[in-house]
Amino acid sequence: MQNVNYTVNYFVHAYRQAPWRIQRQWIGAFLLGVLGLAMVAALYLDVTAQAAIYGRSIQDMSAEMIAIQHNSADLQTKLAELTSSSVMEQRAQTLGYLPVDSSQMDYVIVPGYSAPKPSILASVPSLTPSAASIPPEYTQSLIDWLDQHLRAPSANILIGVAQ
Repeated sequence: MQNVNYTVNYFVHAYRQAPWRIQRQWIGAFLLGVLGLAMVAALYLDVTAQAAIYGRSIQDMSAEMIAIQHNSADLQTKLAELTSSSVMEQRAQTLGYLPVDSSQMDYVIVPGYSAPKPSILASVPSLTPSAASIPPEYTQSLIDWLDQHLRAPSANILIGVAQ
């Protein structure tokens, strides 16, 4: 019995790792965990930084779009002022034009002349409703589909029995 106990102790002692090896394994596992957390944190920071950059560029583009809309509105206002009747009348008077009475105008009737129709009105498509271009399978809701499939098997069972 003493000999067996000695052999077991010998093998346990022979295969037991040294304390410094166990300590090194624990330190390695801890450093591996810290490295993993650092990688996840770096990935998170990268994604967050990219989202912030894209968000800022969207804000810049939105501000630029608003500035362009304001500029367009200013130009439309200026055009409206320049083409107003009072301004056009002043410009006509400075160019030497005078107002005309109806008694001073002469109308000439040309036989066979027909006024040209504006091309913008000729190319207007008809506004009649057309057939739906989306198949009904794509417009059916999930509730309608479930209702249809839950009712269909009972009808099929009755049809199958009748046949």
